[in-house]
Amino acid sequence: MREVKPSDGIISLSPLRPDDVEAHLAGEDEQLVRWLNGGPGTREGIEAYFRHCREQWDTAGPLRAFGIRTGADEVLAGTIDLRFAGEELAPGQVNIAYGLYPSWRGRGLATRAVLLASQYAASEGAAEVVIQVDPENPASAAVAQRAGFTPGNPTHRKHGTRFDWYILDLQAPAR
Repeated sequence: MREVKPSDGIISLSPLRPDDVEAHLAGEDEQLVRWLNGGPGTREGIEAYFRHCREQWDTAGPLRAFGIRTGADEVLAGTIDLRFAGEELAPGQVNIAYGLYPSWRGRGLATRAVLLASQYAASEGAAEVVIQVDPENPASAAVAQRAGFTPGNPTHRKHGTRFDWYILDLQAPAR
């Protein structure tokens, strides 16, 4: 795997690694479980997921999962992942999902991470980045809007859950 580590000088993104498991488990809270994970993490489950993430990096699979890191010691502040394929995605679209641990929220780090991940997606050939947000999660919608995403058409999953789409056109001229 080639080294991938986008940075803006405040945060950096780097692939999740086995030694992130403890920090992830310590940072997981009700909001991450509700909006991102779908259920509380277990050590075994997180270890298996992080191994899967590494395999995806090693094989250039459709998932690219990053740790959001901050400070000189690169403390894990959360995660952000890009999916370059999915049943709701059109060719050239990439889905971004992100979550910060409680002590890191409210500092603009999620917006920074979304911008860095979007730049990475563009460097990999993506034309659009999509963030799918549960309408009951206004904080996530605010991150998308601060990062320059515009509202798209909502979708409904097979089980009926609605998601509002926010889209960033990576081919549009910079504002």
